[in-house]
Amino acid sequence: MAKLRNGALYIRVSTADQTELSPDAQQRLLLDYAKKNGIIISKDFIFEESVSGRHADKRPKFQEMIGIAKQESHPIDVILVWKYSRFARNQEESIVYKSLLKKSDVDVISISEPLIDGPFGTLIERIIEWMDEYYSIRLSGEVIRGMKEKALKHGYQSTPCLGYDAVGGGRPFVINENEYRIVQYIMDQYDLYDQDETAIARKCNDLGFRSKRGNMIEQRNVNLILKNPFYAGTVIWNGISFEGSHETRLSKERFEKRLALMRARKRPAKARNVSACKHWLSGLLKCSVCGSTLALAGSGSYKYFQCWKYSKGFHKGSQSLSAAKAEAAVCDYFDRILAGADFSYTVRNLPDQKESDELDLLRQELDQIAVKETRVKLAYENGIDTLEEYKENRRRLKESREELLEKIDTATAATQPEDSDSHARETLLKEIQSVSEILKDPTESYERKGLLLRSIVDGITYDKEKNRLYFNFFIS
Repeated sequence: MAKLRNGALYIRVSTADQTELSPDAQQRLLLDYAKKNGIIISKDFIFEESVSGRHADKRPKFQEMIGIAKQESHPIDVILVWKYSRFARNQEESIVYKSLLKKSDVDVISISEPLIDGPFGTLIERIIEWMDEYYSIRLSGEVIRGMKEKALKHGYQSTPCLGYDAVGGGRPFVINENEYRIVQYIMDQYDLYDQDETAIARKCNDLGFRSKRGNMIEQRNVNLILKNPFYAGTVIWNGISFEGSHETRLSKERFEKRLALMRARKRPAKARNVSACKHWLSGLLKCSVCGSTLALAGSGSYKYFQCWKYSKGFHKGSQSLSAAKAEAAVCDYFDRILAGADFSYTVRNLPDQKESDELDLLRQELDQIAVKETRVKLAYENGIDTLEEYKENRRRLKESREELLEKIDTATAATQPEDSDSHARETLLKEIQSVSEILKDPTESYERKGLLLRSIVDGITYDKEKNRLYFNFFIS
């Protein structure tokens, strides 16, 4: 009598493949095969998902199954699939995961593609894997070509952004009134009330607003909505753009003005968002001894700024300054400038659209690093990666992060020496006048005060010995 084995079923369907069996049909055939071949299948070991098979890291059920199969208790002897293409459509990943399972004495069997033992059977298996990958790439290419042709004919495709619904047939998207009021709120908060993206996200969540997928709204969601040209009438798909015929409620002029403002307000990659600060001067005040930030401390009615490195004992000489005196000194200096006092500033070039797009791509890559770090941690916690593999992946991702941050810093350091152009000076004086009025208004929020101050000042150095503040003014 044949020895009984414990097995698992992996069932995957892809919406792009119209020829494959349904999940129920796959499960029925797999269970029938298991019964005939002495393989016991527990209900907990039936893994099913409906996703593309090109990349294993995007298949959570697959990753869960691999993690269980690698456990030292050896709960699984064999994994059954309808076709090898269900296991993987990327030959490299297929070989890696099958080899990994082989080390744990776990076989992978395709019940519709039986193989003979020995080298010839292995060769046939590799040919099947190659054909599956070729089919997947070819199918992907056909889909992309079809979508490109549709875009060239000014057809509407992909998922509609928040505020719009698809009607099918390549016809223009239509406005979803319930969603569009969220979009309108976000735009008004930024354009009319000078709120930064993080503060807007918090307000949206407080009001119960949700994203297109029903999730809480994040800072990046707000940023994408503010920069999306679709709301102003331009449709973009994979580098192809055209003026759409869908209904719009955002003028081109307001949209372009917002983009210019967003580029002017773009912060260094490591800078803190003003809405995450405790005071509108937090992050701007610097220590004259070491150049570090002065942190807000104290409680109740008395609060003060102090160099965090001094607080840690890194250098001598306290740099404390009461918050009230700091506020008064800033307002007083602005008054003196507006009364005719001399001051210096730099003219900062705004990046052109190409440079701005490159910066956006670099920041997107930085976001992907964070996602990969999460996946690496999950792979280790689920037993898929060893501790050594986890450490190596962490090291590699850390190097990539540091390299990206360096590129971002280089790309954003587009400043010029002091410019004596009278037009720039007059423009900056008008900005100082506007900011000064906001800083003196007790009804204004600290978020707005901080955001507007940062639009003309990128640092204020405090020298306690001389009892002076040194301002780094700039104009974009």
